[in-house]
Amino acid sequence: MGDSPRKEISTDRLFYKIGEISSILEIEPHVLRYWETEFPFLKPRKNRTGQRIYTRKDLELVLQIKNLLYKEKYTIAGVRKKFGDNKLKKNSVSMETIQGVKRKLKEILDTLNRDLSGKKTPAVPDKNKGPRLFL
Repeated sequence: MGDSPRKEISTDRLFYKIGEISSILEIEPHVLRYWETEFPFLKPRKNRTGQRIYTRKDLELVLQIKNLLYKEKYTIAGVRKKFGDNKLKKNSVSMETIQGVKRKLKEILDTLNRDLSGKKTPAVPDKNKGPRLFL
């Protein structure tokens, strides 16, 4: 919990197990389970075997909670009130996530716009040539 740099978070992953979240954010798993009981807005899904499955949104939410509790010295009740007052958006998306999605979408668009010879074609079809089909 010291000043060590946070571990790199993979943006390719859709789901994380509690142990992975614990390792990434340097928080013990029992603390995460306790926070679930204290913060009604923190509800990771569970898989068929009952393991907690955290989404990227859950990860960012836990990061906000950790920051408020450990760095800004809020109490549990204070964090609850702050989220209850909607001063923090639990549905907010980080700029890093948005940039990652944009990058992936551009890659997909480039892939779709390559013709069979491997040359890139314009992303916007020429109105005079009619509709383009992507196969």
